Amino acid sequence: MYLLPQYTHIINPKLKHIYLSFDAYGGLIIKSPRVSQRHIENLILKKSSWIEKSRETLRNKKGKVVNFSDPSELYFMGKAYPLILTAHSKNKSTLHFDASSFTLLYSKYDELLFQKQINHFYKTEAQKYIPKSVSRWSKRMGLYPTDIRFRKTKRQWGSCSVKNVLNFNTMMMKLPQDVIQYIIVHELVHIKYKHHQKAFWEELGSYLPDYKLQVAELKTYIP
Repeated sequence: MYLLPQYTHIINPKLKHIYLSFDAYGGLIIKSPRVSQRHIENLILKKSSWIEKSRETLRNKKGKVVNFSDPSELYFMGKAYPLILTAHSKNKSTLHFDASSFTLLYSKYDELLFQKQINHFYKTEAQKYIPKSVSRWSKRMGLYPTDIRFRKTKRQWGSCSVKNVLNFNTMMMKLPQDVIQYIIVHELVHIKYKHHQKAFWEELGSYLPDYKLQVAELKTYIP
């Protein structure tokens, strides 16, 4: 007998189809138009193998959202470092990195605040590291963005707008340096080619001949 997993059902009457996805913790999210609960449960049964396989893939991803109740680690530049939570007397939370571990000092246990501290660390590092790399590659490639922006997103690592504004996910700082460089070059090539057709990949490959290795490594991480 298959036990139905817990799930969150979001009803949107504007939808025409049912969509299954997972949150950062592996929770099943179902978005659908108005349908019966039986219809949803039958779909879960039908998709049970896919759900379990997808969850297993997600469990094996690197850089997952921290579960503060368990021993945790943070990825930075492709390496995993222990995250140590330490109570202190000062009335604020701070996150420190000393090249061997992350230490989160806190006076009040607040997981939401802890996550904000982590997000702030990645954003600060991204703003220091990525623009310099973009500048180097821009000079080499002769492709210049109109602006560089940063934000934390759930899916995309980077994007290039029609106005050639490059957007980078601050969570890129979890990745190995060569994978970060791949994302930067990928988005710069989009200044020239607004598609993923043959010409795009040939241009990218002229700068990063082994880019497929970076693509494969990127797939092992979660934003």
